Amino acid sequence: MCVHTRESTELKCVKSVLFFRIIMNTHESDVSTISPELPAMFDGMKLAAVATVLYIIVRCLNLKSPTAPPDLTYQDTALNRFLLKSCPQLTKEYIPPLLWGKSGHLQTALYGKLGRVSSPHPSGVRKYLPMQDGATATFDLFEPMGDHRTGDDITMVICPGIGNHSEKHYIRTFVDYAQKDGYRCAVLNHLGALPNIELTSPRMFTYGCTWEFASMVGYIKRTYPQTQLIVVGFSLGGNIVCKFLGENTMNQERVLCCVSVCQGYSALRAQETFLQWDQFRRFYNFLMADNMKKIILSHRHSLFAGSSVKKIDADLSRLYTATSLMQIDDNIMRYDSHSPLFCFDMVDYRSVPLLLVNSADDPLVHDSLLTIPRTLAAKKPNVIFSLTLHGGHLGFFEGAVLFPQPLTWMDKVIVGYANAMCQWEKQKPPCQSAHPSESSCAEKKA
Repeated sequence: MCVHTRESTELKCVKSVLFFRIIMNTHESDVSTISPELPAMFDGMKLAAVATVLYIIVRCLNLKSPTAPPDLTYQDTALNRFLLKSCPQLTKEYIPPLLWGKSGHLQTALYGKLGRVSSPHPSGVRKYLPMQDGATATFDLFEPMGDHRTGDDITMVICPGIGNHSEKHYIRTFVDYAQKDGYRCAVLNHLGALPNIELTSPRMFTYGCTWEFASMVGYIKRTYPQTQLIVVGFSLGGNIVCKFLGENTMNQERVLCCVSVCQGYSALRAQETFLQWDQFRRFYNFLMADNMKKIILSHRHSLFAGSSVKKIDADLSRLYTATSLMQIDDNIMRYDSHSPLFCFDMVDYRSVPLLLVNSADDPLVHDSLLTIPRTLAAKKPNVIFSLTLHGGHLGFFEGAVLFPQPLTWMDKVIVGYANAMCQWEKQKPPCQSAHPSESSCAEKKA
């Protein structure tokens, strides 16, 4: 019995060991079958994730978009042919930085945050001009660093963008470049924009008011009776300078030409598009409204002087809750007949050659607004409309791959166009002019 029992126990042990080995072999076989599939599955997921990220980057950065020369709208006149020949930036390919320069949002964001790379510090003198209503306009005057190539005295009168002034980096970069080319520069500081200059009346800058710019131009004409003027406006400043030239033909005297960059053309129509979410315009509207609120609040004691406490509280309450420029305009700024919102259609250009520059990927200027300058250039013989594929809003950065150059395409094209216009005025035949009624010598002889 004992032997039989011992043998049965040993037999059971052997069977158990054999069964365990079979199980383990089967498990190892299954593991060896599954384990190669798991890494392959995870690798596929990684590749899919990388491909998705790359696709998003390519779409967001617009990397597949081609580069091209600006799309030009103009009439075939002797003046325009000369300008396009003498200003190669208008006909050559504009090439933005490779990795991010084809994104209008990134160009706009870099301009808004950085302004320009390695911005210079031009030395100027601040001028103060008392206005009839008690306000005090200010502008900065920068003398040229050398003689102009024509030997003439030329002054650029410059109007910056909304809430901007002469200390902004993009203005400083442009002024330094223009000075080195022989131009005197006068840069308007929008009323209330400079943080260290107090308002002297309950009024700050508005979209349609040209009083401060007109006062600056008048000072330049009186102080430099021999100088000729080149008018330059950026964004909102473009609206103001064009309105100034069109308000009265007397304002066009001694003006050689005008350049407007990234103008919105119609403030009323532009504000309607700012309420839309495509191209994130509603978000940009919020950011600009927030900046406007900061400017207003920094001058609250001057702007709300003389009002009752109850009225001030009501105005401030509406200001704090405003999320768009339109709400601030309607509830706080209160435009009157003397400072209407600008409408480009009212401008009458009788003699001033005009260059209008916009980019197709500008997130602030809706495509529908670009029909205004395109139509004007098609009708007026002294107007050129230049539309680039890329550049964003006041960006127009240039560079090889990643890092932008200090000087932008915008800076070069303004000075290039101004140089060409000065050269035209210097060497044009007596029977040619920049007026819409331009006649050739042959036509006069006929």
